[in-house]
Amino acid sequence: MTTPRDLLIIAMDMGSSSPVGQGDLSLALAGAEVIDLLAARAVRLDGDLIVPGDRPALADRLLEEAAASLVREAPYESVADWLWRRGRDLAAAYQAELEAEGQLVRHGRRGISFRAGELVLADSPDRRRAADRLASDEPVLAFLAEAVRVRGERTGESPDVTDVTDVTDEAVATVLAAVDDALVELAAVRQRRAIEDAAFDNIWRGGVG
Repeated sequence: MTTPRDLLIIAMDMGSSSPVGQGDLSLALAGAEVIDLLAARAVRLDGDLIVPGDRPALADRLLEEAAASLVREAPYESVADWLWRRGRDLAAAYQAELEAEGQLVRHGRRGISFRAGELVLADSPDRRRAADRLASDEPVLAFLAEAVRVRGERTGESPDVTDVTDVTDEAVATVLAAVDDALVELAAVRQRRAIEDAAFDNIWRGGVG
Protein backbone atom coordinates (compact mmCIF):
# COMPACT_ATOMS: atom_id res chain seq x y z
CA MET A 1 0.00 0.00 0.00
CA THR A 2 1.00 3.59 -0.60
CA THR A 3 0.31 6.76 1.33
CA PRO A 4 -2.21 8.04 -1.27
CA ARG A 5 -4.12 4.76 -1.15
CA ASP A 6 -4.12 4.74 2.65
CA LEU A 7 -5.36 8.34 2.67
CA LEU A 8 -8.18 7.63 0.23
CA ILE A 9 -9.30 4.59 2.22
CA ILE A 10 -9.27 6.59 5.46
CA ALA A 11 -11.13 9.49 3.86
CA MET A 12 -13.86 7.17 2.60
CA ASP A 13 -13.96 5.15 5.82
CA MET A 14 -14.00 8.02 8.31
CA GLY A 15 -15.68 10.69 6.23
CA SER A 16 -18.90 8.82 5.54
CA SER A 17 -21.14 11.15 7.57
CA SER A 18 -19.45 14.25 6.14
CA PRO A 19 -17.89 13.39 2.77
CA VAL A 20 -14.49 14.92 1.99
CA GLY A 21 -14.49 17.37 -0.90
CA GLN A 22 -12.96 15.90 -4.05
CA GLY A 23 -10.79 18.97 -4.56
CA ASP A 24 -9.36 18.83 -1.04
CA LEU A 25 -8.73 15.11 -1.30
CA SER A 26 -7.10 15.43 -4.73
CA LEU A 27 -4.62 18.03 -3.46
CA ALA A 28 -3.76 15.89 -0.44
CA LEU A 29 -3.33 12.79 -2.63
CA ALA A 30 -0.92 14.68 -4.91
CA GLY A 31 1.09 15.65 -1.84
CA ALA A 32 1.08 12.06 -0.61
CA GLU A 33 2.48 10.96 -3.97
CA VAL A 34 5.45 13.32 -3.61
CA ILE A 35 6.10 11.98 -0.12
CA ASP A 36 6.17 8.40 -1.40
CA LEU A 37 8.38 9.41 -4.33
CA LEU A 38 10.78 11.01 -1.84
CA ALA A 39 10.84 7.77 0.15
CA ALA A 40 11.58 5.81 -3.03
CA ARG A 41 14.36 8.27 -3.92
CA ALA A 42 12.61 8.99 -7.18
CA VAL A 43 12.74 12.70 -6.37
CA ARG A 44 14.44 15.13 -4.04
CA LEU A 45 13.59 18.69 -3.10
CA ASP A 46 15.74 21.69 -3.86
CA GLY A 47 14.02 24.24 -1.67
CA ASP A 48 10.44 23.78 -2.82
CA LEU A 49 11.35 22.48 -6.28
CA ILE A 50 10.80 18.82 -7.15
CA VAL A 51 13.99 17.47 -8.74
CA PRO A 52 13.59 14.04 -10.37
CA GLY A 53 16.15 11.38 -9.57
CA ASP A 54 16.47 7.83 -10.80
CA ARG A 55 13.43 5.95 -12.10
CA PRO A 56 13.14 3.07 -9.62
CA ALA A 57 10.56 0.38 -10.27
CA LEU A 58 7.38 1.33 -8.46
CA ALA A 59 4.83 -1.37 -7.76
CA ASP A 60 1.89 1.03 -7.75
CA ARG A 61 0.53 2.04 -11.17
CA LEU A 62 -0.63 5.52 -10.19
CA LEU A 63 2.62 6.25 -8.36
CA GLU A 64 4.48 5.14 -11.48
CA GLU A 65 2.27 7.47 -13.50
CA ALA A 66 3.11 10.29 -11.10
CA ALA A 67 6.84 9.65 -11.53
CA ALA A 68 6.47 9.63 -15.31
CA SER A 69 4.71 13.00 -15.26
CA LEU A 70 7.50 14.84 -13.38
CA VAL A 71 9.09 17.87 -15.00
CA ARG A 72 12.59 16.55 -15.72
CA GLU A 73 14.34 19.69 -16.94
CA ALA A 74 15.14 22.94 -15.18
CA PRO A 75 13.38 25.06 -14.15
CA TYR A 76 11.78 22.31 -12.14
CA GLU A 77 8.23 22.37 -10.86
CA SER A 78 7.47 23.67 -7.37
CA VAL A 79 5.57 21.50 -4.94
CA ALA A 80 2.66 23.95 -5.06
CA ASP A 81 2.48 23.83 -8.86
CA TRP A 82 2.64 20.02 -8.76
CA LEU A 83 -0.28 19.87 -6.32
CA TRP A 84 -2.55 21.91 -8.58
CA ARG A 85 -1.46 20.19 -11.81
CA ARG A 86 -1.23 16.58 -10.68
CA GLY A 87 -4.11 16.96 -8.24
CA ARG A 88 -6.68 17.70 -10.93
CA ASP A 89 -9.32 14.91 -10.63
CA LEU A 90 -6.77 12.73 -8.81
CA ALA A 91 -9.27 11.51 -6.21
CA ALA A 92 -11.47 10.13 -8.98
CA ALA A 93 -8.47 8.36 -10.53
CA TYR A 94 -7.58 6.65 -7.25
CA GLN A 95 -11.20 5.70 -6.63
CA ALA A 96 -11.39 4.12 -10.08
CA GLU A 97 -8.16 2.22 -9.44
CA LEU A 98 -9.37 0.85 -6.11
CA GLU A 99 -12.73 -0.07 -7.61
CA ALA A 100 -10.99 -1.99 -10.42
CA GLU A 101 -9.03 -3.91 -7.78
CA GLY A 102 -12.14 -4.74 -5.76
CA GLN A 103 -11.14 -2.46 -2.87
CA LEU A 104 -14.27 -0.41 -3.53
CA VAL A 105 -17.62 -1.97 -4.38
CA ARG A 106 -20.94 -0.51 -5.40
CA HIS A 107 -23.63 -0.93 -2.80
CA GLY A 108 -26.84 -1.86 -4.56
CA ARG A 109 -30.14 -0.26 -3.58
CA ARG A 110 -33.69 -1.52 -3.99
CA GLY A 111 -35.00 -0.59 -7.42
CA ILE A 112 -31.60 0.67 -8.60
CA SER A 113 -29.09 -1.27 -10.66
CA PHE A 114 -25.89 -2.47 -8.95
CA ARG A 115 -23.72 -0.13 -11.04
CA ALA A 116 -25.80 2.84 -9.94
CA GLY A 117 -25.11 2.14 -6.26
CA GLU A 118 -22.88 4.12 -3.93
CA LEU A 119 -19.18 3.27 -3.77
CA VAL A 120 -18.27 1.75 -0.41
CA LEU A 121 -15.12 0.19 0.97
CA ALA A 122 -14.78 -3.56 0.88
CA ASP A 123 -13.64 -5.31 4.05
CA SER A 124 -10.03 -5.99 3.08
CA PRO A 125 -6.55 -6.32 4.60
CA ASP A 126 -5.61 -3.00 2.95
CA ARG A 127 -8.47 -1.26 4.71
CA ARG A 128 -7.39 -2.67 8.06
CA ARG A 129 -3.75 -1.72 7.44
CA ALA A 130 -4.72 1.85 6.61
CA ALA A 131 -6.77 2.09 9.80
CA ASP A 132 -3.90 0.63 11.83
CA ARG A 133 -1.47 3.13 10.31
CA LEU A 134 -3.74 6.02 11.27
CA ALA A 135 -4.27 4.63 14.75
CA SER A 136 -0.49 4.45 15.24
CA ASP A 137 -0.32 8.26 14.93
CA GLU A 138 2.21 8.08 12.11
CA PRO A 139 2.65 11.87 11.65
CA VAL A 140 2.52 12.09 7.84
CA LEU A 141 -0.74 10.20 7.43
CA ALA A 142 -2.18 11.84 10.54
CA PHE A 143 -1.42 15.29 9.15
CA LEU A 144 -2.97 14.53 5.77
CA ALA A 145 -6.05 12.98 7.35
CA GLU A 146 -6.52 16.00 9.59
CA ALA A 147 -5.91 18.35 6.66
CA VAL A 148 -8.89 16.92 4.79
CA ARG A 149 -10.89 16.83 8.03
CA VAL A 150 -11.44 13.13 8.58
CA ARG A 151 -9.36 12.39 11.68
CA GLY A 152 -11.15 14.89 13.90
CA GLU A 153 -14.48 13.24 13.06
CA ARG A 154 -13.11 9.84 14.05
CA THR A 155 -11.56 10.87 17.34
CA GLY A 156 -13.70 13.79 18.41
CA GLU A 157 -10.54 15.87 18.64
CA SER A 158 -9.66 19.18 17.07
CA PRO A 159 -8.64 18.59 13.43
CA ASP A 160 -5.36 20.41 14.10
CA VAL A 161 -3.81 17.82 16.43
CA THR A 162 -0.80 17.08 14.24
CA ASP A 163 1.53 19.87 13.16
CA VAL A 164 4.16 20.01 10.42
CA THR A 165 6.77 20.42 13.15
CA ASP A 166 5.97 16.86 14.25
CA VAL A 167 7.58 15.68 11.00
CA THR A 168 11.37 15.48 11.30
CA ASP A 169 12.18 15.06 7.59
CA GLU A 170 12.58 18.58 6.17
CA ALA A 171 11.54 17.66 2.64
CA VAL A 172 8.42 15.86 3.82
CA ALA A 173 7.56 18.79 6.08
CA THR A 174 7.90 21.13 3.08
CA VAL A 175 5.42 19.01 1.11
CA LEU A 176 2.94 18.91 3.98
CA ALA A 177 3.16 22.67 4.44
CA ALA A 178 2.47 23.13 0.71
CA VAL A 179 -0.58 20.85 0.97
CA ASP A 180 -1.88 22.89 3.88
CA ASP A 181 -1.36 26.16 1.98
CA ALA A 182 -3.13 24.76 -1.10
CA LEU A 183 -6.11 23.62 0.97
CA VAL A 184 -6.37 27.07 2.56
CA GLU A 185 -6.23 28.64 -0.91
CA LEU A 186 -8.93 26.30 -2.19
CA ALA A 187 -11.16 27.13 0.77
CA ALA A 188 -10.67 30.86 0.10
CA VAL A 189 -11.63 30.39 -3.56
CA ARG A 190 -14.79 28.54 -2.54
CA GLN A 191 -15.71 31.22 -0.03
CA ARG A 192 -15.16 33.98 -2.57
CA ARG A 193 -17.32 32.20 -5.12
CA ALA A 194 -20.05 31.65 -2.53
CA ILE A 195 -20.05 35.36 -1.69
CA GLU A 196 -20.14 36.31 -5.38
CA ASP A 197 -22.99 33.86 -6.04
CA ALA A 198 -24.95 35.17 -3.07
CA ALA A 199 -24.44 38.76 -4.23
CA PHE A 200 -25.62 37.83 -7.74
CA ASP A 201 -28.71 36.12 -6.33
CA ASN A 202 -29.55 39.22 -4.28
CA ILE A 203 -29.19 41.45 -7.32
CA TRP A 204 -31.32 39.06 -9.39
CA ARG A 205 -34.07 38.93 -6.79
CA GLY A 206 -33.98 42.69 -6.44
CA GLY A 207 -34.30 43.14 -10.19
CA VAL A 208 -37.17 40.68 -10.42
CA GLY A 209 -38.96 42.22 -7.47
